[in-house]
Amino acid sequence: MATIQPAKKNQQVRTVADLVDNIQELTVEIQELYTLDAIPWVIGYSGGKDSTAILQLIWNAIASLPLEKRTKTIYVITTDTLVENPYVSAWVRKSLEQIKVAAKQQQMPMIPHLLHPELKETFWVGLIGKGYPAPRRKFRWCTERLKISPSNRFIRDVIRVNSEAIVVLGIRKAESSSRAKRMKEWQAKRVRDHLSPNMNLPNSLVYSPIEDWRNDEVWLYLMQWENPWGYSNKDLFTMYRGATADNECPLVVDTSTPSCGSSRFGCWVCTLVSEDSSLKAMIQNDEEKEWLQPLLDLRKELDIETEDRNWRDFRRRTGDVQLYERNIEGEISVEPIPGPYIKEAREYWLKRLLTIEQQLRSKAPENMRDITLITPEELSEIRRIWLEERHEFDDSLPRIYMEVTGEVFSDPRPGADYSLLGTDEWAVLEEICEGDAMHLELMAKLLDTERQYRKMSRRVGIYDTLEQCFKTSSRSPEEAIKNAHYKRDLKTAAGSGDVEKVKQLTLGDVALTSEAEPKTWGTMKFKNKKSE
Repeated sequence: MATIQPAKKNQQVRTVADLVDNIQELTVEIQELYTLDAIPWVIGYSGGKDSTAILQLIWNAIASLPLEKRTKTIYVITTDTLVENPYVSAWVRKSLEQIKVAAKQQQMPMIPHLLHPELKETFWVGLIGKGYPAPRRKFRWCTERLKISPSNRFIRDVIRVNSEAIVVLGIRKAESSSRAKRMKEWQAKRVRDHLSPNMNLPNSLVYSPIEDWRNDEVWLYLMQWENPWGYSNKDLFTMYRGATADNECPLVVDTSTPSCGSSRFGCWVCTLVSEDSSLKAMIQNDEEKEWLQPLLDLRKELDIETEDRNWRDFRRRTGDVQLYERNIEGEISVEPIPGPYIKEAREYWLKRLLTIEQQLRSKAPENMRDITLITPEELSEIRRIWLEERHEFDDSLPRIYMEVTGEVFSDPRPGADYSLLGTDEWAVLEEICEGDAMHLELMAKLLDTERQYRKMSRRVGIYDTLEQCFKTSSRSPEEAIKNAHYKRDLKTAAGSGDVEKVKQLTLGDVALTSEAEPKTWGTMKFKNKKSE
């Protein structure tokens, strides 16, 4: 039996009898709302306590209706980010399978859907492929891509077909003060009880029947009312009891939702919180789950915000150097904003991830031996980004995959293994560039740009693309940063009306360019060759 927790001051204190009355009232409300029109419902189901309670409440209410009134489709959607806690992910998948079977047997209008982020937006494609650093509060690139977009995309499709949709969520005011504040704002715009306009999705409403329930009331309902699709709520409680926090990762439909990492069950890679308390507790409380320790180790290694500058490019992904003011022990230093992970760092993370996947598969229980940390499709997309966008035609992914797994990487993308340039050409280019990273990058970009345009029937735009290669990769890091400082100082002086400073900077630049050629990588390199 779940422990009854005291209500907060701003929460209504209700007895068990009051909760029973409230459930009966909500049952009638659900039935009336369901039969009122033909607008389809979409229930956000994460497999946690709140979403289980809301789905159970809806299921039982609709099951009490005669068959001829169960005509409106109710979609049950779950988003798998592909970096979920392995046990929770398995729990939810099996739950959806059971919902599908039970709905058919009981003639219920429930249709479950397991959603995923788009391939180009998965966590590992972002971090290893594009080089995004691990998420931070000022760069929370994961939530929108992994959580919000998949569910909103599904809901938009429902709206596109049916013109409208009602989104049913197990959100509660007791989740957090920010959630309570946001829900209070929604109340002012309500069309009826528990039904609010969806500010993020036009032509949809949010229905939140259990918004006033306390945590103990949710557990009381789950423990005392039987799960209608045949899943065990007691097993759910046992899974919760194995950890320390008190909220599961909810279906996220807007950025006001707290970070999944601070919830009961979130993404195991989440660096938006100090640690993954649920996974840590699972491992500490159950020796049979100690095989998951490498996940905690990798997550800790990803959380190196103040130590990863040597792993980051001095430019942004666009190739531009952008400066910011950094406070170092009370001293303000103007430095480049660290960009994406460099090639060596991205290759390291890939090798580390594949190695851990191999370790887990060798130590996992029999029913978890097929655990997958990164899918073949994600590996293929990472490979494509490295080849086509980063111009790294040495094609290191298959080599790393073979080194770690001992197997040949079978790329699911048609024609992925065909290339005019490869490892041999890269090795020759490295030798020619004599360890000069910028020289190597520029040459690789120029050669690969020519290769890519060679396959086109019309080579329109090739000169612009080649010019962009020189613009982003021809300067040495020192000269590129110096140029960024010059532009910043000139802009600051012009903005403040400092005419003398503008003249000084402008004349200084003219003098520099008249006395000598600009110090780009190209001019320095070829000048050295001429002088030999």
